[in-house]
Amino acid sequence: MDKQKTGFGPYLGLTLLIGFGFLTMGLMDPLYDTYLPLFLKRYIQSNAAVGALMTLDNILQLFLIPVIAVWSDRTRTRLGRRMPFIVVMLPLSAILFSLIPSMAALSLAFLVGIIFLFNIFKTSVRGPVVALMPDTVPAEYRSEANGMINMMGGIGLIISTLFLARLMESRILPENLPPGTLPFGIAGLCILAAVLILVLFVREKIPGGDETGDKVPVLASLDRIFRNKDGDEKRRGVGRILISLFCWFLAYEGIKPFLGLYLVEAVGTGEGSAALAQGAAGISGVVLAIPSGYLAHKIGRRRFIRICLAILTVILFILPLSKTLVVFLGLMFVYGVFWIGVVVNSFPMLWQMADFGTLGIYTGLYYTFSQTAAILAPPVTGAVIDLGGYPGLFIFGALAMLAAWFIMGGVKAGEAA
Repeated sequence: MDKQKTGFGPYLGLTLLIGFGFLTMGLMDPLYDTYLPLFLKRYIQSNAAVGALMTLDNILQLFLIPVIAVWSDRTRTRLGRRMPFIVVMLPLSAILFSLIPSMAALSLAFLVGIIFLFNIFKTSVRGPVVALMPDTVPAEYRSEANGMINMMGGIGLIISTLFLARLMESRILPENLPPGTLPFGIAGLCILAAVLILVLFVREKIPGGDETGDKVPVLASLDRIFRNKDGDEKRRGVGRILISLFCWFLAYEGIKPFLGLYLVEAVGTGEGSAALAQGAAGISGVVLAIPSGYLAHKIGRRRFIRICLAILTVILFILPLSKTLVVFLGLMFVYGVFWIGVVVNSFPMLWQMADFGTLGIYTGLYYTFSQTAAILAPPVTGAVIDLGGYPGLFIFGALAMLAAWFIMGGVKAGEAA
């Protein structure tokens, strides 16, 4: 097939179907990030301690995602190399996710136990879900494709924050069931439906027709990526990209777990409105995910990411000055516009440097650096809040985004062919 003549069009439908895998993450993450701190605060008073427990999933992601992603690189089955992991681990994630409110009502030990099990399966499936798209879409169209699957993730986020979260205070179910049973349960059912769609309609197919591909040894791949002895131009800048994404995820992951608490404790909203900040950012992300991919393809991924990082820095400096819920949500909407621009185009920059045998390894490296940031950030920002109040949360994020902007300036590779 002549890719120059056909463009992204032939991959549109397949990418949309793959996006249902991302939709499941969009459903789970906002409810988890918003309400787990509130569940934990029933038993724990320290924000720093809550932040430390919120890093449990990030610790698991640091170790499990690279291992499972590389494992899936080397897997060959009739279902493909990613799908076997998806059809086992996503349904288990859905079931365990649905049980979180019930365990939270019993005790801290039950709550910590269920979130540990849930994160084992949810973390293990993330790498194969993410790597499914670059397996099937050529490198030059991955910004557009990543925009589409992030749009699907954003739709899941909107469903989660603007509809399911509103059911947190609902008493439709019998009163003996704890608050949160309904939204977490509905999310679990939606995830099972998404898995069914993936199984029925997505068939893994390698661009170019190579259905086997080389099984590249892990250590040899890492040596090739970082030492770059052959001077391969397309691999230059891997380290800078990884350090940059560490910085911007340090900002994002440090702020995210405390947005719900900020709205409840500082702005004075009810728990049913605690997820509105993520919802506002999610709406703008859905609208602009696909245009971000196309625009970055046109003006350059690095340039587009740096523009987004500069504007995110300014927004985070302004956020603590907002005094009303409406202004705060408006700023979060704009924040979502430019955050999605960073997310949509950073993964394709790394994938552009990979070949078929190392896609999972590059995916694993992305998560190694992003989840290291996610582990460090919540305890730090929780301590910042304990010491100086919520304004310090946003100032910390702004400084981290600014550091990412400087580091990305030296990246020379990763553009669409």
